Amino acid sequence: MPTLLHVDSSPLESSVSRELTREFVKTWKAAHPDGKVIGRDLAKFAPKPLDAAWIGAAYTSEAGRTVEQNETLALSEELIGELQAADEYVFGVSMHNFSIPAALKLWIDQVCRSGKTFAYGEGGPQGLLQGKRATVLVASGGVYEPGTPAGAMNFVEPYLRSVLGFVGVTDVKFVTAGGVAKVMMGAVDRGEFLKPALEQVRAIAA
Repeated sequence: MPTLLHVDSSPLESSVSRELTREFVKTWKAAHPDGKVIGRDLAKFAPKPLDAAWIGAAYTSEAGRTVEQNETLALSEELIGELQAADEYVFGVSMHNFSIPAALKLWIDQVCRSGKTFAYGEGGPQGLLQGKRATVLVASGGVYEPGTPAGAMNFVEPYLRSVLGFVGVTDVKFVTAGGVAKVMMGAVDRGEFLKPALEQVRAIAA
């Protein structure tokens, strides 16, 4: 049974990134009627920042951990289990100050764990989430085209591509809806604005 992990991080239910992920999931379900979708809303249930107790627990061998340390890592284990169980991922990401939302960064900190999603070998780090693919649906207030001065300020795609690649996910597609600010100001029709991005989303998810 194919499994999709659906992760949203925008705090706004009406956000463009959430609309794109909803369309992705809808199209994916139609193409995989026997499939399973795992939903993770980081805006509603954001992980806590890492602290000394978490780091201490993560770097203690499983056999040597106390009950309290296992409880500290319980959410991390759950989130990593979702990544391991899914064949495919879709992330809804709204750009915040040229980068990703804080809730998504907290999720990344929980799932990037040595021995779980990556391991160190003689040739350096190796990602352990092999054979997965990811689609990242990004919404930004401005337009940050590659090769332009504004594009140099877009840290969403290079960062997420690097992080996903680090844990072994190298089949990554990005769909970006840039210019949401004009939609919010009423200068551009929302439906017309979304049309190209939605077409890309349907083509990838089908």
